Amino acid sequence: MKIENSDGEINKEMNLSPLISRGTGDDGQREEEEMYVPPLNFAMVDCGVFRSGFPGRANFGFLQSIGIRTIVYLCPEPYPEPNNEFLKANGIKLFQFAIEGCQEPFVNIPEETIREALKVVLDVRNHPLLIHCKRGKHRTGCLVGCLRRLQRWCLSSIFDEYQRFAAAKARVSDQRFIELFDISSLKHSPLPLPFSCSKR
Repeated sequence: MKIENSDGEINKEMNLSPLISRGTGDDGQREEEEMYVPPLNFAMVDCGVFRSGFPGRANFGFLQSIGIRTIVYLCPEPYPEPNNEFLKANGIKLFQFAIEGCQEPFVNIPEETIREALKVVLDVRNHPLLIHCKRGKHRTGCLVGCLRRLQRWCLSSIFDEYQRFAAAKARVSDQRFIELFDISSLKHSPLPLPFSCSKR
């Protein structure tokens, strides 16, 4: 592709082929290296805990590369067959917590379901672990926000993190749920607490 500068002069040729590294195998044949593509809204929550939107086939190699052992899925819909096959092939456990994706003002986040999901997240035997819903915004944001409460984050930092992922779709009701969530039953949990929770 030819690129022109602001004066209309042609500067150079550019190859816009896909960004795939190529090497040669033992037999001298060129081979393509797999590109690792993280799922939408992917981020590390803490050591051994990640969050994202719904992973698709394009993300499977990436999830393998970080050694995911457990998936915490926060939607009521059945897990797709290609994803189930990927989990079985890689020995990944699936924990599904059916939380309906609701719009304000009719939002009903089941506190007991969040509590049960947190128990899975807090159990280091399940790490490395990926928490996800459809877009990695509201349901995932509520679960991570409640985890941050256990980690003794201040509310303003929790809400900043929630809003960073939810962006223009941030819900006051989600933030209210996080603020009012009762963490007392989890503070003295017999489960081994991971990362910064265990240092308190």
